[in-house]
Amino acid sequence: MYQKIDQLMERRRRVEMGGGDQKIRSQHDKGKLTARERIDLLLDEDTFVEMNPFVENRSADFGEAPGEGVVTGYGKINGRPVYVFAQDFTVFGGALGEMHALKIARMMDQAAKNGAPIIGLNDSGGARIQEGVVSLDGYGHIFYRNSIYSGVVPQISVILGPCAGGAVYSPAITDFVFMVEKTSQMFITGPKVIETVTGETISAEDLGGAKVHSSVSGNVHFTAPSEPEVLDQVRYLLSYLPQNNVEDPPRVFAKEDDGWNEDLAEVVPTEGTKVYDVRKVIDLVVDDGEFLEVQEKFARNIVVGFGRIGGQPVGIAANQPKVMAGGLDIDSSDKLSRFIRFCDSFNIPFITFVDVTGFFPGVNQEHRGIIRHGAKILYAYSEATVPKITVITRKAYGGAYVALNSKAIGADMVYAWPSAEVAVMGPEGAANIIYSKEIQESEDPVAFRAAKIEEYRNKFANPYIAASKGMVDDVIDPRETRKKLKEALEMLRHKRESRPPKKHGNIPL
Repeated sequence: MYQKIDQLMERRRRVEMGGGDQKIRSQHDKGKLTARERIDLLLDEDTFVEMNPFVENRSADFGEAPGEGVVTGYGKINGRPVYVFAQDFTVFGGALGEMHALKIARMMDQAAKNGAPIIGLNDSGGARIQEGVVSLDGYGHIFYRNSIYSGVVPQISVILGPCAGGAVYSPAITDFVFMVEKTSQMFITGPKVIETVTGETISAEDLGGAKVHSSVSGNVHFTAPSEPEVLDQVRYLLSYLPQNNVEDPPRVFAKEDDGWNEDLAEVVPTEGTKVYDVRKVIDLVVDDGEFLEVQEKFARNIVVGFGRIGGQPVGIAANQPKVMAGGLDIDSSDKLSRFIRFCDSFNIPFITFVDVTGFFPGVNQEHRGIIRHGAKILYAYSEATVPKITVITRKAYGGAYVALNSKAIGADMVYAWPSAEVAVMGPEGAANIIYSKEIQESEDPVAFRAAKIEEYRNKFANPYIAASKGMVDDVIDPRETRKKLKEALEMLRHKRESRPPKKHGNIPL
């Protein structure tokens, strides 16, 4: 028996060595960790249990592939179970083959059965060419599971090296994508192919690096300068998320406070043309000023992310007046609607801070489909059944007011600050249209226009008009915003709401 045990240990050692010492040194020389080192950093100490370590491919014609170039298994993060795969670049460049894919698929099935998050550590040259079409079939099995388990368990992708061709579609389906700056890239076709086909010359980093995907394409949600930092970000994100779609997000102990913050009275200028950073409002409302912003560098005219109020995790969205006056464009519509749907999938209450002039105008926006993209926001809020709370801090004009979780599309509670202006359009624009003829004919057009602007503001563009019609539940002192949100969240804690039975809706993609 001891001889058999020794043989087992030797086999396991060969699997754990991956591509061998030389390949491991090469990985380290590139500033990258090995698959197993990454798992050790990501998971709680001594919690990883490996699955299927001795799986082999069907053909030995192209040499050994220890562990089939991927490490799969389960462990814990902050004491909670997770399932993980880590592609091993030291084995065939982490290329995906038939049995490589089988290991990942089986791990994903176990995660879904047991209601635990899936984390993929991607570092791969793509499909294993020598296996032919079965490697492509392997990708299909993974994509299928990404899709059917979407909204069942949280899925997180971490790009730690190359991710090219068909490999990019698995991360694209998952909920959150992380990248390491300067060492990881994602693209459908690489720089050489692009140059051959289109004549365009570009580096891999400029084509699909972390900076591009976090600020231009919006494909990536978080980036960090190093692998340890990006893996730490993953651990932090999971602290806000439930294990699956039938659990509530994890509440934490929060010290008691009266919910009053004097600074909120001055953070938002009452003059509609003055800018401010809405993140200051969020920081003053959430527990300990702790806010995890998602897609911070993309579509910066809308701010989305996670915080806690009274220990309760919440999703937060807020117009950012510092960028495009907080107006909604194509990219911000996509960013917001997807974040709403994630929070709704995983029972995370949603809070919206509104200060919006409208949907951003322009020929480019209209021709690229702002109507369709803006409609996604309406669809996402209307479809969501989690507790939904709105705070109108300043401007709430036109269709954008309706779209941003108004009472009409299902908000549970709508609060407005005394500075709020809820109207079809701003008083200046409205006065110009309604009183155009009178302004032109008046003896003092400037004074007459100013008087009509003030008249419109008093008659139509203040929160009390909307409150009198039941579109605003209460006009509140800004300083008690946190208190009101805590009360509303507690009141809505056991909210139950359903939608008409259907296979699924048809969101305007």
